[in-house]
Amino acid sequence: MHLSAHIDTFARDHLPPPHEWPDLRFDLPELRYPDRLNCAAELLEHADPDRPALRTPTGPAWTYGELRARVDRIAHVLTGTLGVVPGNRVLLRGPTTPWLAACWLAVLKAGAVAVTVLAQQRPHELAAMCEMARVGHALCDIRAVDDLAKAGIPGLRITTYGGDTPDDLLRRPAPATSYPAVDTAADDVALIAFTSGTTGRPKGCMHFHRDVLATADTFSRHVLRPHEDDVFTGSPPLGFTFGLGGLVIFPLRAGASTLLLEQAGPRQLLPAIAEHRVSVLFTAPTAYRAMLGELGGHDVSSLRRCVSAGENLPEATWRAWHERTGLRIINGIGATELLHIFISAADELIRPGSTGVPVPGWQARVQDADGKPLPDGEPGLLAVRGPVGCRYLADPRQREYVRDGWNVTGDTYKRDGQGYFHYVARADDMIISAGYNIAGTEVEDALLRHPDVSETAVVGRPDEVRGQVVVAYTVLRAGARHDPEALREFLISELAPYKCPREFVFLDALPRTATGKLQRFLLRTEGDRQ
Repeated sequence: MHLSAHIDTFARDHLPPPHEWPDLRFDLPELRYPDRLNCAAELLEHADPDRPALRTPTGPAWTYGELRARVDRIAHVLTGTLGVVPGNRVLLRGPTTPWLAACWLAVLKAGAVAVTVLAQQRPHELAAMCEMARVGHALCDIRAVDDLAKAGIPGLRITTYGGDTPDDLLRRPAPATSYPAVDTAADDVALIAFTSGTTGRPKGCMHFHRDVLATADTFSRHVLRPHEDDVFTGSPPLGFTFGLGGLVIFPLRAGASTLLLEQAGPRQLLPAIAEHRVSVLFTAPTAYRAMLGELGGHDVSSLRRCVSAGENLPEATWRAWHERTGLRIINGIGATELLHIFISAADELIRPGSTGVPVPGWQARVQDADGKPLPDGEPGLLAVRGPVGCRYLADPRQREYVRDGWNVTGDTYKRDGQGYFHYVARADDMIISAGYNIAGTEVEDALLRHPDVSETAVVGRPDEVRGQVVVAYTVLRAGARHDPEALREFLISELAPYKCPREFVFLDALPRTATGKLQRFLLRTEGDRQ
């Protein structure tokens, strides 16, 4: 590793030991980055300052010059009156807006570590992540500050933006000069993105400055192949690395522009595509399915690229979209641990029903539980390696995800004779619903906090629209009333809404083995029959 620019060395000190890292591959010339690298400066400094960068549904677009000026102003405030030093962790929270993107860039340009979270996450979830990452500062949209304040995180300094008070981030005095990017090492930690494991305890995925660029220089450059005239948009929030890449990193790396939507459901996407002549769309299969029925009333002729990730893309959805629009959806699989998509295909290389082939710069294989490669056609664990690898923040699960130099993603795949990878299922208990990863055990833990719940098991049930829906099999205490709405209302106060079960099934007892172990597979099988 190179000499760090971090004064606060927490992130580097809590990387897993090097022998637990996966093998990293930098085979492409564009992946051989210099030792000193600040990814925010790289994303901002090379585009024409007069070209549009960030767009909104209302108001003029920010040019690259305006974006740089606003990023520099925020960076001055961060390192001036707020006292942020290189290596400090700064939490970012808010809906998808240009100001959230500018805050993310400013944190990285100032050499600090961005901790991205979802605006939907509840106080106890935020508190857990802040404790794990020792977060001392937060930049938060004024509209999303309540739950962060309620979390009661010791020592956290919250600075809001978008308000009208003198201490608002955007109203604080700052020099009207450019901000020189901190001379970070290419392998200084730039961001910590949290993902839930099957136990429900979040895992902090630490990524370097070079990793941010590597995602753009592999998938975006070689598969997506954007132009500087492209207009990007999509549904994933910037708290997801899928959204961060597709809506910020990739367009800026290409000198293109991006339309950032606070509300980005299927009903908002179609009119936005028509009005702003969007050419590159990022969303989940759920949204593509939902938009099929609304296409007739909207002009989508400006689209040339449609990217799907977050859950498996059914072949029927791909074919229906292609039939209606003439567009070939670019399917892909990524992971927070690896920052973005590593298997995909575009244009004439697409094989409907498959995820694709390894993205240039990446390698992939299917292996058994002992790490032995399996022959084509035989299902097994997906293992990948490339320029970005899993590095959990002080978490023993590092040794489960990284085995013998490979990242083992937790997905079951099979490869065909032409080298295409086909999704089979999740290899663990993670539920993937409408692009969200939901740990069933986390929902169970929340349900068990309800006084009427004695036992519960949460599983995913196949669903045509969402891929899977969350179903809670629940045993109530004697005398308690079967009231699913009361349980749902309780959970909404405990969890992000997307994690809450769509259905409650009340049982007298959960299926268990003679030794008392829960037989989840019986519940999944029961769900498949319904």
